[in-house]
Amino acid sequence: MDLVEAVNAVRAWLQTFLLNEWTLYQSALIAIGYLASGFLARRIEPALEARARAIKGNPDLLRVIIAFMRRLKWLFLIVWLWIADVMLLRFGWPSYRWLVATALTLVAAWFVISVLTRLIRSLMLARLVAVVGWVYFALYALGLDRTVLAALDSIAVNLGAVRLSMLLVLKAIVLSAALIWFAVLVGNMSSNWIQKSAELTPSLKVLISKLVKIGLIVVAGAIALSATGIDLTALTVFSGAVGVGIGFGLQKVVSNFISGIIILLDKSIKPGDTITLGETFGSIRDLRSRFVSVITRDGKESLIPNEDFISQQVVNWSFSSDFVRIEVSFGTSYDSDPHEVARIAIEAAKSIPRVASAYAEPVCWMTGFGASSIDFKLRFWISDPSNGLTNVRGQVLMALWDAFKAAGIEIPYPRREIIMKTPVEVADATTPQPHPRRAGGASGPS
Repeated sequence: MDLVEAVNAVRAWLQTFLLNEWTLYQSALIAIGYLASGFLARRIEPALEARARAIKGNPDLLRVIIAFMRRLKWLFLIVWLWIADVMLLRFGWPSYRWLVATALTLVAAWFVISVLTRLIRSLMLARLVAVVGWVYFALYALGLDRTVLAALDSIAVNLGAVRLSMLLVLKAIVLSAALIWFAVLVGNMSSNWIQKSAELTPSLKVLISKLVKIGLIVVAGAIALSATGIDLTALTVFSGAVGVGIGFGLQKVVSNFISGIIILLDKSIKPGDTITLGETFGSIRDLRSRFVSVITRDGKESLIPNEDFISQQVVNWSFSSDFVRIEVSFGTSYDSDPHEVARIAIEAAKSIPRVASAYAEPVCWMTGFGASSIDFKLRFWISDPSNGLTNVRGQVLMALWDAFKAAGIEIPYPRREIIMKTPVEVADATTPQPHPRRAGGASGPS
């Protein structure tokens, strides 16, 4: 009897919800919406893609647009199903829209999850979001979401006046992660827009970008905690104690963060500057909240803590001007004319493309009479220290070598005079020497 009743119940449900005209109407609406959405997406996507490819310098915005653009079919289908659901709810019974409502939930879930997983760069995090999202929407579609949420809320501990349940913790984690991720995404987009401003200095651009990003993250965290129902005032004492402990453990991190803000405010360095700090010589690539990224001439990227730029001596080759004077020392023989040597050296320096002769003419001065040469110093200016200093010195020295060779000017070797206290007979190694006589005067065997 129970089996018969179950079969009759299933048959009645099939006749009521599946084998009726409204189910066919809903199926037809879903099929028409799917075909129409695909047709519109194929017509609109090429135009949107062409306009999206024109976006330069803002990769995060381009990723968002591409993620939405390639799912226009599902977005159009969501709009169609929502309109159909509203119309069926208004002009029919609620049971007439169950298929459309279920399809709307599943398509919306598919759209949201697919877009989010494409925007998240971490593959593992994207898979985690997909699994959690699908589990929640599956429970929602089956009507089990409230039961599961109530079960999670029943698992709780009381910390004084604060009740922490598993549901509250999960809400806080999910909302905080989602809002902070969204805040970082918006912060990166705004940073790209700020970088395009021609009215702001490079240091001010970096400072504004970091302040906007930090402000968005703080606001997102506060909104997430408030949305979950956590009383922030109840956590004041706890957060104060934790803050003291974290402060002692993160002294260097905080010091580097404050040093980074000071560097941006006093504009001592900025992206693109050529600096020397200790044994590191290179160009500044990026200013971060904890360190400065410096690209050296051999392609290595040095991550130098911000604190070092405050506490140590820094040589900024392009702080107020990009022009840098370089000095090259050389010597010629005493047989050469020093006036002619200076003239040839100046002309050789001018022949190097990187020498900024238009900014300042190279000069060459005789600096002294050396032990075996007349000593000179050649000074010239360049406007691109970020391209290297040793290489341009080498180019100038090679040009001096070629010019002196063409003019017959010698670059002498060091000369040393050796005086022997006792006379020494110098013998030619090719002349045969007499065989030394044996002791006793014998000249041969007896």
